[in-house]
Amino acid sequence: MVLGFGVNAATLVMIFVVGITQRSAGRSWTVNMQEKFFLHYFPAIGACLSFLDLALILNKALHGDFIVHHKWFLRCSQFAVWTTILFFSKSANYRYIFCNLILCFWWIVRPLLGIFNLLATCSSFETLRCLKESSIVLLDIIFGISINIIRIKRSPSKSSSLEESLLSTDMDLEEGCLKNSGNTQSYWDLMTFKSITSVMNCGAKKQLDFEDLLQFPADMEPSSCYNALLSCWEDQQISNISNPSLFRAICCAYGWPYVRLGFLKVLNDCIGFAGPLLLNKLIRFLQQGSGNLDGYVLAISLGLTSVLKSFFDTQYTFHLSNLKLKMRSSIMIVIYRKCLCISLAERSKFSEGEIQTFMSIDADRTVNLCNSFHDMWSLPLQIGVALCLLYTQVRFAFVSGIAITILLIPVNKWISELIASATEKMMKQKDERIRKTGEVLTYIRTLKMYGWELLFSSRLMGTRSSEVKHLTTRKYLDAWCVFFWATTPTLFSLFTFGLFTLTGHPLDAATVFTCLALFNTLISPLNSFPWVINGLIDAIISTRRLSRFLSCSEFKPRLEQTADSPSLSFLNEQSEATSKDAAIAMRDACCAWSNSDEKEWNMVLNHVTLNLPKGCFVAVIGEVGSGKSSLLNSILGEMRLLHGSIQSSGSIAYVPQVPWILSGTIRDNILFGENYDPRRYSDTLQACTLDVDVSLMVGGDMAYIGEKGVNISGGQRARLALARAIYHGSDIFMLDDILSAVDAQVAQWILHNAILGPLMKQHTRVLCTHNVQAISSADLVVEMEKGHVKWVGSSADLSVSSYSAFSPQNECDTYLHMQRQEGSMATNNEIEQDILLEKDAAHVSEEAQKIIETELRKEGSVELDVYKNYAAFSGWLITVVICLSAILMQASRNGNDLWLSFWVDTTTGSSQTEYSTSFYLVILFIFCMINSFLTLVRAFSFAFGGLQAAVKVHDTLLYKLINAPVQFFDQTPGGRILNRFSSDLYTIDDSLPFILNILLANFVGLLGIAIVLSYVQVLFLLLLLPFWYIYSKLQFFYRSTSRELRRLDSVSRSPIYASFTETLDGSSTIRGFKSEDFFLATFARHVALYQQTSYTELTASLWLSLRLQLLAAVIISFIALMAVIGSHGGLPVSFGTPGLVGLALSYAAPIVSLLGSFLTSFTETEKEMVSVERTLQYMDIPQEELHGSQSLNPDWPCRGLIEFKKVTLRYMPSLPAALCDITFTIGEGMQVGIIGRTGAGKSSVLNALFRLTPICGGCILVDRINIADVPVRDLRSHFSVVPQSPFLFDGSIRDNLDPFRVNEDFKIWKVLEKCHVKDEVEAAGGLDVCIKEAGMSFSVGQRQLLCLARALLKSTKVLCLDECTANIDTQTASAIQNAISTECRGVTVITIAHRISMVVNVDNILILDNGILVEQGNPQALLQDEFSRFSGFAKASTM
Repeated sequence: MVLGFGVNAATLVMIFVVGITQRSAGRSWTVNMQEKFFLHYFPAIGACLSFLDLALILNKALHGDFIVHHKWFLRCSQFAVWTTILFFSKSANYRYIFCNLILCFWWIVRPLLGIFNLLATCSSFETLRCLKESSIVLLDIIFGISINIIRIKRSPSKSSSLEESLLSTDMDLEEGCLKNSGNTQSYWDLMTFKSITSVMNCGAKKQLDFEDLLQFPADMEPSSCYNALLSCWEDQQISNISNPSLFRAICCAYGWPYVRLGFLKVLNDCIGFAGPLLLNKLIRFLQQGSGNLDGYVLAISLGLTSVLKSFFDTQYTFHLSNLKLKMRSSIMIVIYRKCLCISLAERSKFSEGEIQTFMSIDADRTVNLCNSFHDMWSLPLQIGVALCLLYTQVRFAFVSGIAITILLIPVNKWISELIASATEKMMKQKDERIRKTGEVLTYIRTLKMYGWELLFSSRLMGTRSSEVKHLTTRKYLDAWCVFFWATTPTLFSLFTFGLFTLTGHPLDAATVFTCLALFNTLISPLNSFPWVINGLIDAIISTRRLSRFLSCSEFKPRLEQTADSPSLSFLNEQSEATSKDAAIAMRDACCAWSNSDEKEWNMVLNHVTLNLPKGCFVAVIGEVGSGKSSLLNSILGEMRLLHGSIQSSGSIAYVPQVPWILSGTIRDNILFGENYDPRRYSDTLQACTLDVDVSLMVGGDMAYIGEKGVNISGGQRARLALARAIYHGSDIFMLDDILSAVDAQVAQWILHNAILGPLMKQHTRVLCTHNVQAISSADLVVEMEKGHVKWVGSSADLSVSSYSAFSPQNECDTYLHMQRQEGSMATNNEIEQDILLEKDAAHVSEEAQKIIETELRKEGSVELDVYKNYAAFSGWLITVVICLSAILMQASRNGNDLWLSFWVDTTTGSSQTEYSTSFYLVILFIFCMINSFLTLVRAFSFAFGGLQAAVKVHDTLLYKLINAPVQFFDQTPGGRILNRFSSDLYTIDDSLPFILNILLANFVGLLGIAIVLSYVQVLFLLLLLPFWYIYSKLQFFYRSTSRELRRLDSVSRSPIYASFTETLDGSSTIRGFKSEDFFLATFARHVALYQQTSYTELTASLWLSLRLQLLAAVIISFIALMAVIGSHGGLPVSFGTPGLVGLALSYAAPIVSLLGSFLTSFTETEKEMVSVERTLQYMDIPQEELHGSQSLNPDWPCRGLIEFKKVTLRYMPSLPAALCDITFTIGEGMQVGIIGRTGAGKSSVLNALFRLTPICGGCILVDRINIADVPVRDLRSHFSVVPQSPFLFDGSIRDNLDPFRVNEDFKIWKVLEKCHVKDEVEAAGGLDVCIKEAGMSFSVGQRQLLCLARALLKSTKVLCLDECTANIDTQTASAIQNAISTECRGVTVITIAHRISMVVNVDNILILDNGILVEQGNPQALLQDEFSRFSGFAKASTM
């Protein structure tokens, strides 16, 4: 009481001091209804209670009772505090009094100091006095929270007071939602989550769509969340340059709102202990059998406490989850922005799989910090308070229980360290697995052509095995954690009651069941603690990983990049005048791809000095690997500048060697975030020869292009990328070998109408090329050699250079040189007419124009088959063991409590027996040991079953995908498939077994409680049926919506990962176009949709949780009231002994949390099972026909005779035929060339031969064997192929060339020498050097040469070359052609080429047009016929 008086006196002094100092401060403000309620009515209630106290004390004094002085002081000071508050709340400047920072903080501390007086009062058995003191403390708490909220809402912003008064929106901690002047929700609606009702009504009637979702509050807008976190992260980078911490940045952005929630959690946790205290009072009342009204007051108070707890619980969860959503969206966008802002050289520190893991897993783990940090202090607080209350019941007997707990702390710490180590190792393997999965999905077409699916799946399975090994360690350690912490309460009760009775204290019902209720409150924090520690460890590891990534230096879009070298200042000043008129100026530039320190072998560009004038057309030439693409990348800033400087003037448009195509419409790809200008758009399409292509597509320029442009040809991809650059109209165009992907006629059109045309004429154009016609048209030619600029000059002086590609190489070029003398004008006109005529025919791309399927979304409940499939994956035997152990474990726990009830009834009152204390303790010990053993069995069987399911789901999913046809991958974005392997599989690995375990524990717990309550109180059965009816209606109403919301959540998540994966591939293009803001805004929209789904899902789950907890409060009130009425003899049914009544009441208390937890875990399980459902969708996809009736000899085909007989091929039934009734024969050992316009069907011939797409009609014979009868993998493994897109995987060069290790090193080196790539391999470090990131350290041309070497090493009788020299200079291409001619004597070679020089010396030529074989014959003979189509192609080519 003395402390209470001191607190009140301090409060009075502070109010008067602040009131006097702020009497003239500021202006008055408008008081809304809520503020009036808290600032006027609450103090009035407090004053009334204090006055009532004074009246009661005065009454006692008048009746002769002695009242101690400090009691008078306490009550008078309380009354003075509330009346002073009332007095000052009437003043005009009360805002500045009660919103004072010191006073607000003091009012948070004040109720904590008042708790000591409350505890002293509660130790006496005076119910009304306890309630009165509790009310006074509760008033203090609510008033303290209220003035803090008002202070936050009314705190002056940077805007003016006029602007402040006009703000239409406001954010309230208690409300947590947007308040709009036109749509204001009442406090009651906010507290009861009424806003979600409309969504749930909609969900009960139909399938929900995104437009049905709730609108999230303004402060949850992803862009504002991102800006807050980004500014804090940038401050962190400035203040802590060497080691910036994402954790500190998160604390800066969200720390204060998080701390405020901590106050709410303290209040929530404290109310949780009111239940056991009221239970103790109620049981003692029942034991005494008093006839007064205290029993009814206690029974109703028990119910009201549950109601109050349910509101506080749901509000805390709601605000915490909102904060987590803000954190998640901001972290995701910050990661995405980082990917846009770091150069390729800087990004090389991380694998692509690692970066994808940052987004899919690390972001979620970091967000879980919100749960873990509050729980780290809250759980020990709950345990501490529970132990204090236990002391009041059993004195020092509870020390034995504490001893067990303390002994388990070092054990759990050791286990946690092991879990942390296993998690870190598991995450590394997960990164690697996701990277390898992405690699397989990206190159699946090539892998199938090689017949390497099983090889790569086995590599992937090896990584998965390592991951599962660490996952197994973690899961079994988790099982030990669960065992130790789940058995602690049981052991606690055994040792506590054992020691209490052995020290001579009698057990009574009030003591036992109050202790049991306190043990029950201990179960949740004790069980949660290991998961909290694990979650915290995971989150800390993830924040460190993200900090390392986010602290990488960023790409700076500056006009000038300069290496950190002081010696360059004079050089810069000296050359400033010379570079003023230059579009690009490089001075002594040394660049590298690696981000390590400068090393000679790591240098890609060596001391390059170059000035490119504004408005000129520059051709960059050189052999394969000479540094042409690296030159462009260094200008773009993608490489690390080690020395010198690079300066560019104006905006840049970049077209990479491998065109980057965006998932979306053709128009989206060309506009790339720019505004639509119909005239410029039309001119751009025409200049790139895309106008007729577009007009013939289904939907025109709004036709959807799939991921990486899967449904358009390679030539169309190149022209689309060029169209994007032209439309942007930048000052500088960087074009990397764009002409190699198109045929000769289209190349000439693009050169004259696009590059040299009016749209680009006045701009600086830098073109890396091997096209001789483009080189001859250039204003300036730059020749590169091994990273140096070898020669710079005009094309007329090029003969001085040793670059001999410009001179004629073969008979075809000689013939073409003669043809050019006839007049170039006529040729140009002829080509233009020919192109338009060609296009007027029914020209369609080889793939479908719109083949990307919308992601399927199931309707209704998760089917029973999904649960059966998961049980089958786990194993039916282990499923039965889990269920049995859980049921028996609960039975042993209920038996333990019933035995305690029997013990109390037989040792107290009139029915005492002769059993000794040791007898009761032995039986209790037996129950305890049985319970512990069954807990251990359940924990380990769950861990084993979850691991079995995880392994089988991954293996089955991978097997099904590996055996799926290529069309499936063309129709399904890789991000969507990768989502199954990352997010969904992570759920199946980790979250699903955990939530299933909780569900089973909750179910058997509820079952046990229902059985015991029905046995103890028969009248409970009357309540059971209506209760079950209401409960089932609620949960069915909720589940119909929650299922749809979880599916919408999964569907809204896929675009995030698909967009992220796509951006990783095209980040250099995005940076080149300066389109980072556009892509960041697009990604933010994806995140906003995901945020909206999650927010609606959260509100729906809390809507249900609140109603269930209120329903449970009704049950508690019912049982308590029935017990009180029964004790008065007011009911005909007997409620049995005091022990059983106490047991019923102690069992009724956990119903509040258990009912909510059961349905939450049930719906969460259903949501998590959606991940199983989604993986099962991909286990039911079409499969390739792998088996065949025809077995093959190892040396088949021995002759190489290939016959196509009336072959027709369609990619989809609704599309025109890609090959129409084609018939031709390729003789033994013949070399055949296939040419034709883009989309003519050239690659379709190889698709048919390799059975990538099944033919609709006709047959294909190889050595007289129908390939349809041959097992498909055997067929592909007997052919060699060099694909159009070169494919190198992460691994050594030896593994890339000879993955099955069947060739000796000398043979590999010999083939590399013939492919003109030996020197580059030696320079890189030999055959054992590791290739990273799909061979980015090699140029595209070098990668194609390595793929050719791989094919030549295979030594088969059929070799297929699909544009394998497109990215190689003419000189090297000619040498390659000679190597193929000599190495492949007797081998049937099929060459698809745009470069006429590659096919002019073959034995036979096939010309396709729109899937029809229009011409075939000897190329030399066709060249002599000026009316032949081949001659027409030759006239357009000078290559």
